[in-house]
Amino acid sequence: MSASQSSFISRLAAALHAAWRMFVDHEFACRVARLEHGESALTRAADDSQPKPALRDTLPDSALQLLALLQQEGRFVDFLEENTTTYSDAEIGGAARVVHEGCRKVIRDHLQIAPVREETEGARLTLPDGFNATAVRLTGNVVGQAPFTGTLMHRGWQVIDIKLPKLAEGHDVRILAPAEVEL
Repeated sequence: MSASQSSFISRLAAALHAAWRMFVDHEFACRVARLEHGESALTRAADDSQPKPALRDTLPDSALQLLALLQQEGRFVDFLEENTTTYSDAEIGGAARVVHEGCRKVIRDHLQIAPVREETEGARLTLPDGFNATAVRLTGNVVGQAPFTGTLMHRGWQVIDIKLPKLAEGHDVRILAPAEVEL
């Protein structure tokens, strides 16, 4: 396995773990949101005089519905819940390929995803004053005020459109996959 594949798989595993934690841990989701806005925990602790942004409750139905679709098509939850320490890298890679294909199908069928930035990775760019700090995260030696000039390390992803199936009245979205009993 090359370094770039290892890096991608490590990032994918971390992203999936973080996404799941954001579903189940409200405080973790809030901390991620603060980081997305360029606010560190130290900055927050040092400046309590700033008004805290209003938080709104989110309904879990769509997130749980998407997670159920990922399970249905890609066995996503099964894969995450499996203890992979007993399998070889080749076995995990084979399983990851199946999970990847199924999950990719779900994402392509139900979400229209596009890059946040159109430039190619590695391109030099300048972020003007007032750039969208939700859409662009600054890394490295961040000092001073915009404009900032740097190298695009990742183009980012954004959802342009969502097309989830309608839910039947009374459908329990907390059941990601029903238990199966063979008779």
